[in-house]
Amino acid sequence: MVNPKGIKVLAVFVSKSAGEFLKDHAKGENGECCIYPPLNGKAWTVFAICFLSLVVIAAFLVIAFVAPRSLSNWRRRNLVRRVDSKVVEALPCFVFGSARSSIAGETCAICLEDYNDGELLKVLPCQHDFHSSCVESWLTKWGTFCPVCKLDMTTKFAFSELELGLL
Repeated sequence: MVNPKGIKVLAVFVSKSAGEFLKDHAKGENGECCIYPPLNGKAWTVFAICFLSLVVIAAFLVIAFVAPRSLSNWRRRNLVRRVDSKVVEALPCFVFGSARSSIAGETCAICLEDYNDGELLKVLPCQHDFHSSCVESWLTKWGTFCPVCKLDMTTKFAFSELELGLL
């Protein structure tokens, strides 16, 4: 079949009922219409499976590479560092006497109790003093720094003074 513009259109033979249906539902001027095959669900199923597979693989890669690094960083941050007990024992000690103190009522910053005459005190490299038992417990269980000024006992400065016996 040839239209006035010279375009060849292939004809399709259909049954009478299909032809009447097409004629009733045709949108064109002379009854022409385009027939599109119905979309089946297979294409969407394949797309959905591919997309979900990609999401699962991406999640697995994130878990496999990012999670261990984050976990190790978290462990490293939350790891309580401690001072070796030999270093704590090497700290200089003295017996507290009220004559030594110009300020009445000196207090241990760890346990918040006043020093009494005759108590054994230890001095950190930063020159802060504490009850011997308090500072031993603090440095071996809680942290490596002075509770008052936060001087880190693991620095070269602190260790060099202890090793040289300057304190």
